[in-house]
Parts: sequence; structure tokens; C-alpha cells
Amino acid sequence: MKMKTFRAASTPAAFAKVKAELGDDAVILSNRTVDEEGARVCEVVAAVDPDHGQKPKAAEQPTQQAAATRDTFLDTAMNDAVGWQKEWGQIKGHLMALLKPQMRLDSLAPRQRLALEYLEREGVGEEVLLKVFCDLRESPESPILPVMDRMAYTKAFGNGTWRRRIHAFAGPHGSGKTSALIRLALKEKKNRPDARICLVSADSGRGKGRMVLKHYADLSGLAFREMNSREDCRDVMSEASQFDVMLIDLPGMNGKATLSDWMDIMGLSSEEDVAVHLVLNPYYAQPQYEMFLKKYECPKLASVIWTKLDEACTFGAILNVAHATGLPVSALSFGNGLKNSIAPADRDSLWRLIFKRQFPGTGNKQ
Repeated sequence: MKMKTFRAASTPAAFAKVKAELGDDAVILSNRTVDEEGARVCEVVAAVDPDHGQKPKAAEQPTQQAAATRDTFLDTAMNDAVGWQKEWGQIKGHLMALLKPQMRLDSLAPRQRLALEYLEREGVGEEVLLKVFCDLRESPESPILPVMDRMAYTKAFGNGTWRRRIHAFAGPHGSGKTSALIRLALKEKKNRPDARICLVSADSGRGKGRMVLKHYADLSGLAFREMNSREDCRDVMSEASQFDVMLIDLPGMNGKATLSDWMDIMGLSSEEDVAVHLVLNPYYAQPQYEMFLKKYECPKLASVIWTKLDEACTFGAILNVAHATGLPVSALSFGNGLKNSIAPADRDSLWRLIFKRQFPGTGNKQ
């Protein structure tokens, strides 16, 4: 990727320079105010794929824009789509249409049939339902939970379950990753009062998130660091050995940016002591989950944290994502408060949530 630093008297002016030179596909890596010859200036570091950076801007071709029609727009959009992905999606759709009539629920035990029908109402995808059906059909008298355990499993966050010291929280904007990070940090501090915990803000584009992290770090006696550039990342990683736990709030990936590219640019991909946790909510449509999983896929991805459970009406997405990624669920979060609103995931709490709609650690139902 092509990287460049832009300086201007204000943030909007610096962003305008980025857009003018690198285009709309540019990824903002850092945004900060620095002193330059006695004056305060805004410094923005941006990167772009060289192929995208060389594309002519639409504004430079007003004649072609004026001539564009709805049909030409659709043709362009379809041509930009990846052909094999479209074909594979169509093939999967045809296969599922052929296979679903073969799911004869009357061949299952009554309790198994009821469970499968319930999962379908909860929004569990056809591919997952077919897998569960096939497993149940091989053992018609077996209980359903051992079969479901092969579909989704847990690995609780905290309490020494994870050997890695550095935990980064990724996810789309609004998923609640900053709140989840703070809740887990406070829970870890409560369980281990002597633990040395550091909160790191790497989301330079969201000043509010940074202020919230710093505020709770100051209130709770936790260390706080910022990581807005590759140099900052190197400095933060050099301090990691001084802490028992380091929690990093990663930025949301805009446009065509991916977490894997961002990790490479910042130098985090080579850090062995890092685990990334994907923070999601259970109320998106399936195409959105497919987009999120593609955008946030990276070798360091280690678990999924589900937040805003109290705002969802079904929880089938938890099984769909578990099946698609093979990743464990590490924490479950609900409610607005910071105390008693997040719990390390375990087998019992996961299935109580999905089958009974009962939040972990409480008798409350959704």
C-alpha cells in the first residue's frame, strides 16, 4: 500500500488533501495535532492501494457523469463484483433448495424436531440447520446439546483462560467494542486487584472513544496509551511486558479497508502475543455478517464477543457466525451499565441464551 503524511492548518483541510491526492479509497491511519515551526498543524497519515490511487476521479469526468444512466450504473456495479463469489452463491442457493426437502423432520425424535424448528424460527441459516439435522439423524435418540456443541463452543475471556497478554477489540462502528473493552477491564480489575492493566486507544478517528477510555483508566487506576501510528504501535508493544493485560480499542474499517491490511501497516501482524476479538451484535442481516467476516478476517482473530443482546429479538446469528468462522464465543454483553453487564461465555450461558433467551448470570429473559 502507498502511505503518505498530509499537513494542514485544520483537520478538514488535511482530509481534503487526502481525498484530492489518494481518492475515496484512502485509509486514515492516524490523525493528530503537532507543532511545526511554532504553529499547531493537523497531521494525517493515510494509505491507499496503488491500483485504487491511480484511478481517475469521477469529478474529473463531468461529461461521462452526465451521460450515466441507471442501466450503465448497474452494469458497472455488476462488473465490479467478484465473479466467482456470485457464482458460488448461486450454486449454494441451488444446492440448499435441493437438499432442504430431504430434511424429513419426522425421522427425528419429537424433542429433536422441536429443537430444530425452534432454531429455524430463531434465524439459524439453512446451511447450519442441515448440518444439525444430519448429525441428529445419525443418532436419533441422542440429546441435542452434544450435537450443538460441535457447532458452537466457548472460551471464556479472563481468569487466565487466554495465554496471550495483549487483546485487541475489532468490529464495525456502533458494535459496542469500546464499552465491551471497558467492561472486561473493570471485571478483570475486580477479579485481580493487583493486576497491571493498560487500556490503549488505536481509534484516532473517534475522539469520543479515546476520551471515554482515558476517563475510565484514570478513574480505575489503569494505565492509558494511544496508538495512532506505526511508531506509536512499536512504542506500545515495547511496554507490553510491564503489564499483565493490555486491551486495545481498534478502529472500525471504513470503505475497502480491511483489518488484515491495517494490522500489517501498523506492524501488529508480527506480534506473537496478540489476540483479536471480533465484537458483533446479533441483529444484523446475513449479508452484513458475511461482509463483516470478510472485512475483519485476519490471522490473529481468536474469538467473537456478542454485545447488545438485550436489543435483539433472535439469537440465531450466534450459531451462523460460529459455523462460518469456527471461532469460540468469549464474552456475552447486555444492558447499558458497566457493572454486571458482561460475562465470560461458558457452555451453559450460551445455550441458555439461545434456547431460553436468558442472559448470563441472571434469571432475566429477553
